[in-house]
Amino acid sequence: MTALLTEQKLKIGLVSISDRASQGVYQDQGIPELKAWLETALCDPFELETRLIPDEQSDIERTLIELVDDHHCHLVLTTGGTGPAKRDVTPDATLAIADREMPGFGEQMRQVSLHFVPTAILSRQVGVIRKNSLILNLPGQPKAIKETLEGVKDEQGKVLVKGIFSAVPYCLQLIDGIYIDTKPEIIESFRPKSARR
Repeated sequence: MTALLTEQKLKIGLVSISDRASQGVYQDQGIPELKAWLETALCDPFELETRLIPDEQSDIERTLIELVDDHHCHLVLTTGGTGPAKRDVTPDATLAIADREMPGFGEQMRQVSLHFVPTAILSRQVGVIRKNSLILNLPGQPKAIKETLEGVKDEQGKVLVKGIFSAVPYCLQLIDGIYIDTKPEIIESFRPKSARR
């Protein structure tokens, strides 16, 4: 059984949601930032499915459903479209296609971001489960993406507030049985001793 679980390769969907970047007005920074961070933080090999789409709720819903239902991504990370502006509909689309909400992810993202900017309170980021996939809405700015994933660290690199990715490996293990780990110098993954290998 263990051998079967370890054979599963992590599949991640990355979705950058931006009207202007999807129209080519400027270059998307979200997907490159996420890809670079994942390559640095994860111990395990992974496959990526990437999408760059406009702030349209129907497009976002369709993309998330496709990545989960058709491509069987274990994890889907979105970036952008989480504020209070009328065009910011990423959380609405995410909740619309969700089976279950995971409120702790949104709470922790705001807690981390509030250490850097007071406007973090305006963020509507959510975390949800659809089928056997975890979907997380991340901020749009590359700096904020990294902060949210890694958490708040002091000048010596000691973690003061945990980033959300510390809970992702165990969450994926509980949802679908896949076992992945992170490099502790970037982000230490948390799982109870009984769930460790």
